[in-house]
Amino acid sequence: MGMVKMGGNGLYIQLFSIHGLIRGTAPELGRDADTGGQVKYVLELARALAARDDVEQVDLFTRLVEDKTVSPDYSEEIEPLSDKARIVRLQCGGRRYIRKELLWPHLEEYIDKTIKFLKKQQRIPDFFHGHYADAGYVAMELAKAFDRPFVFTGHSLGRNKRDKLLGEGLSMERINRHYHIDTRVHVEEDIIASAGLIVTSTQQEIDRQYGLYRNFAKGNYAVIPPGIDLDIFYPYYHYHIDVEHIHEEVKQARFALLNELRRFWMSPEKPFILALCRPDHRKNITGLIEAYGTNREVQAIANLAVFAGIRQNISAMEENEREVLTDMLLQMDRFDLYGKLAIPKKHDFATEVPELYRLCAESRGVFVNPALVEPFGLTLIEASACGLPIVATNDGGPVDIVRNCNNGILVDVSRPGSIAEAVKAILINEQTWDAYSKNGITEVRNHYSWPSHCHTVMQEIQAAFPVLRRQADQAHAAHAAGFSADSRPSFGARLTGSSHLLITDIDNTLVGEPRSMYRLLDILDKYRESIAWGVATGRSLELTLESMTENNIPIPDILICSVGTEIYYGPDLRNDKGWQTHISDGWKLEDIKGTLADLPFLQFQEAEGQTSHKISYYMENNPEYLAEIHRRLREARLPCQVIYSHGRYLDILPQRASKGKAIKYLKYKYEFPPSKVMVAGDSGNDEDMLRRKSNGLVVGNHSEELNSLKGRPNIYFSAKRYAAGIIDGLIRYGFIPPHEGNDTGEPTPDT
Repeated sequence: MGMVKMGGNGLYIQLFSIHGLIRGTAPELGRDADTGGQVKYVLELARALAARDDVEQVDLFTRLVEDKTVSPDYSEEIEPLSDKARIVRLQCGGRRYIRKELLWPHLEEYIDKTIKFLKKQQRIPDFFHGHYADAGYVAMELAKAFDRPFVFTGHSLGRNKRDKLLGEGLSMERINRHYHIDTRVHVEEDIIASAGLIVTSTQQEIDRQYGLYRNFAKGNYAVIPPGIDLDIFYPYYHYHIDVEHIHEEVKQARFALLNELRRFWMSPEKPFILALCRPDHRKNITGLIEAYGTNREVQAIANLAVFAGIRQNISAMEENEREVLTDMLLQMDRFDLYGKLAIPKKHDFATEVPELYRLCAESRGVFVNPALVEPFGLTLIEASACGLPIVATNDGGPVDIVRNCNNGILVDVSRPGSIAEAVKAILINEQTWDAYSKNGITEVRNHYSWPSHCHTVMQEIQAAFPVLRRQADQAHAAHAAGFSADSRPSFGARLTGSSHLLITDIDNTLVGEPRSMYRLLDILDKYRESIAWGVATGRSLELTLESMTENNIPIPDILICSVGTEIYYGPDLRNDKGWQTHISDGWKLEDIKGTLADLPFLQFQEAEGQTSHKISYYMENNPEYLAEIHRRLREARLPCQVIYSHGRYLDILPQRASKGKAIKYLKYKYEFPPSKVMVAGDSGNDEDMLRRKSNGLVVGNHSEELNSLKGRPNIYFSAKRYAAGIIDGLIRYGFIPPHEGNDTGEPTPDT
């Protein structure tokens, strides 16, 4: 994966839009529910931000998709958008395309892959900006990991969507099954509370959408309408004024569109009413067709063209889309709209949509956005920039657009009659049509350009995050010296900036002889720029912290607790959710407890020994007992791991969990090669992590359980005991220079 060399003074920005169907050339807008206005928004935002002098690099992160049903473009790992902007695609949840509502279980994997990317690149962004709830979650978690600002743009919100769908008669069960609304709303609550800045397109979006959330008052909102590309959405009359300089591709698109529309219409010379949207219940296409179908006067004046996404085979589409398209066809029949209604199959949105607006304007037609709720209404601005008057809902973004531009009429779109009357009012009055057309062309240029959007975004970000500039300056100044300028960097910066990793057991390894332990802690502090360190223990987090407090040990970078079933990061003990997701696969806690419940030789450990991913017992050291446990679990087909240690403790863990596997996961996530990782232990409890591909260190006071590892090339048995043995190992494996081994203080045998 090609890395961009960065080291200048500009900002590095990461944008996230996870669903995957994003490409820089000819984006497939309307292909499905994931390819609406948000795709266009993030692409144009990325390019516009990158065009600024104070920005060095913009990366737009999305999902890598390798699937025969979609374009191979979506499997390119890196796609340039401009000199300073690119799309970065990272794989998660397999390689096939799945709609965004099914991505929730895979977002932790995406976060891990982004951290790996940052480790390779060795530059942390100055802020993370998430678009839509799933990408908002990813950006929020990364911002926490790296202590960087988090900016969020919702585009649409779950509570509003749920209320509208319920109002349309869909059941809560069906809404949850299809949209995973409960998960989304829960995440959106967290995002509102966590985001330093929430960018909205309208004040109504703040009041009517974010206002529905419990955490509404915690949000910091800014109304910053998006821009449009005015070189693409130019007025309709340019075609005839400057026809020689019109791009050949545009001329071809125009010709193809006219041919397509004429196939449907008996009187193609009439003005036409245009609608352009995804086939989605909320877009209310059926309301528009009913408005047209029940008004003979409007039918006499104008034709109707509905471009509802891209379709090849209706029966193969998603349930929601299939129902909407089927309803359209049934309505065409019910109102006998043959020869008046065009519902073409669309393919090339990039070139054809601007020309479609212009053709409609040339015919002196009207653009209608009949959506029940429209958070912003990008198509309304695009149509207006081309000189096309609009009719839209009086709920959401169109309210601001019409107030700014005076370019059309707002109506209650739940009443088809009011849609028809508004359309007719514009069509029959030339002066009204001319006024709305001219106003739209002029005012869109004043209110909705990308440079002005980016200028305002940067102003708001600087206001919301006064430390951003200082952080960026520090990061750039320290770049050559070691990746992070903070004396106490975030765990993300710490682990992506360190070249070496030490993981040690606590009891009888790190702890046991105070003098050598404090010497080791001094060494780790001295070499903190290069060595990250952590502990791995069978204890719960509470008991681990208790032990560290008791022994006056500072919180390390990593705490692997409960025999590798939990990973936390210091100093503020953030749980690694990616690890929790990873080990939960196939884990059936209650079934395992039930299978072993009647074994008389097992005694359940106290409550603090139990966690959601660890079942702990006391058991006598008897090989037959252990064999019986393995037999029962195997026959019950319950995949898990059974770990017995110290002749007394029995732990049952998920198949994917152990101290060794947790370390393997950390090596993968933070890109530590095995030669740069050292693990230290003293007992059978540590054998799993010592056997793994890294540098193993066994302290001199080890238990006999580990003697079987002697002679293995990657495991060093130190003659020195406790922490002195760890220092010996660090020297042996080249983590620190040999002179650091002086004055470790050998413990006496009775210590």
